[in-house]
Amino acid sequence: MANTQGPQGNYDPAGSTQMFRAFVDEGPQGRQQQPASSGPRVGLIIGVVVAVVVVAAVAWLALK
Repeated sequence: MANTQGPQGNYDPAGSTQMFRAFVDEGPQGRQQQPASSGPRVGLIIGVVVAVVVVAAVAWLALK
């Protein structure tokens, strides 16, 4: 009996990766990428300010 499925150990995933990248790079024609919004950045800044205020309040109460 002949092996018609080809060699078992020579699987090359590069072909499927290249096809996936081509699909992702192509993307929908009508859609354009929008610039990143500043929403997460504003939230991060507010979080840092709140953390500094809390630490300052705890330090003030500890030294009082």
